[in-house]
Amino acid sequence: MTHFLLALISTALINNFVLQWPLGVDPLLQVPTGTTRQRLHALGLATTALMLVSSVLGHVLYRGLLVPWGLESLQLFLWLPLSVLLIKPLLSLLSRALPRLPFDGLWPLLLGNAGILGLLLIASQENLGLVTLSAMSLGAGLGFWLVLGLFSDLRQRISTNDVPLPWQGLPIDLISAGLLAVAFLGFNGLIKT
Repeated sequence: MTHFLLALISTALINNFVLQWPLGVDPLLQVPTGTTRQRLHALGLATTALMLVSSVLGHVLYRGLLVPWGLESLQLFLWLPLSVLLIKPLLSLLSRALPRLPFDGLWPLLLGNAGILGLLLIASQENLGLVTLSAMSLGAGLGFWLVLGLFSDLRQRISTNDVPLPWQGLPIDLISAGLLAVAFLGFNGLIKT
């Protein structure tokens, strides 16, 4: 249980997929500035669920199908269609379970999230077990959700300030993401091995 919690906290805060590694930064920057809180929570929840389900299913298929036949090099041909095919059923399931959250129109943002494939590639390289992988995928999704909320708050604060014309839009967003990454560096001493 301790290993599960350490992997979860480490992936969410210390090795954040959006800030530490630039995985999943595209959906973060593609979310419009005036997005409602419910829409951000819907995207965060959908990303977390997709990361968890696709990583567990991808790992089981990788270990049960590709490794016994010696076809480890075909892992991307298995994981990419799996993650794409899971988006639509997952969004419809989440919209039925939580009808108050707007899950419609999240397809392109979930499709462009490289964190899902990155998580599976990291798991296969480091030969992680299913429990550690599920903790990492849950932590990666929760970390994405946290950064999404913080970045939205930061964008709202910047939108009321007078930003010079050459810095408006993507440049100030990238600077903001960099400052948020520096703030998350403070969590590096949180877990000592």
